[in-house]
Amino acid sequence: MQLDPQIAIDSPFRSIKREDWKNLNGKVLHNFSSEDLESLHALNEPLTNQEIEEVYFPLSHLLEIHIDRFQSLHQRTNRFFGKEESKLPYIIGIAGSVAVGKSTTARVLQRVLSMLPSKPKVDLVTTDGFLHPNQQLIEKGILNRKGFPESYDAKRLIHFLSAVKSGAPKIMVPVYSHLVYDVLPDDQHQIIEQPDILIVEGINVLQVNSQRPRKGHSVFVSDFFDYSIYVHASEKNLIEWYTNRFESLRATAFQNPASFFHKYADMSPEESNAMAVNIWNEINKPNLIKNILPTRYRADLILEKGSHHFVKNVKVRKI
Repeated sequence: MQLDPQIAIDSPFRSIKREDWKNLNGKVLHNFSSEDLESLHALNEPLTNQEIEEVYFPLSHLLEIHIDRFQSLHQRTNRFFGKEESKLPYIIGIAGSVAVGKSTTARVLQRVLSMLPSKPKVDLVTTDGFLHPNQQLIEKGILNRKGFPESYDAKRLIHFLSAVKSGAPKIMVPVYSHLVYDVLPDDQHQIIEQPDILIVEGINVLQVNSQRPRKGHSVFVSDFFDYSIYVHASEKNLIEWYTNRFESLRATAFQNPASFFHKYADMSPEESNAMAVNIWNEINKPNLIKNILPTRYRADLILEKGSHHFVKNVKVRKI
């Protein structure tokens, strides 16, 4: 009898409905102010205290178990080898499609993890900063493939993660501007200084083939992760969220003359929607199908979203 491939793939995961997942909260109660919620969520991605309480606090408790085990193993290993105690950061990767809400997930997770009893220092880095600059993409003729594997400086990203795991005291991280649609000059960087937890968010963090060197050993971005999360939604929801976000940006950020997309500022809503659908079908959809969605089951945990960006189900890899 031939097994259904979806069942075979799903088998390593424990699927938990939201109604059951929220009961793992541990009765933590914390109401974020409207200002806090505003600072955490991205454009057109609603965020409520209920979502944080029912989804992200249980997730933080699960991660706390893994982090405690990680730290205990590190300490015992150091004692075994007679080494002095050294700080080793716990790295969490967050992957998912364009418009799925990875940035909001990453920021909320950063906040709730920093509220754990140990009050860890939690830093967040997005892989957008590791895109090749526009000029290089133009020279290679792949500006229209920004976000595809070949548009990233995977070697630089791997070197960064290696430095973090090696305990480097201070690391400069490139920063990406969505306003100018490009990596900022080196003097405008983010500084990472030995966090207890580092969250790395980006569409490409669970991909492997594009990072395979022609010679020597294969090292992938995900090799540096201690835990990985994939944020999933149906394509129907993704394209709706993407087109709605594009129209909201057209009416706001695109109006700024400094915006790379200022040329779209005077479009009608109908023209804006048509443009967004075209971009989705020509760029984002092929990238999702070929490079992003296939990485879903490489994650340790999958957050499955329903309508309005709210999580409806959680899949957790069995230990």
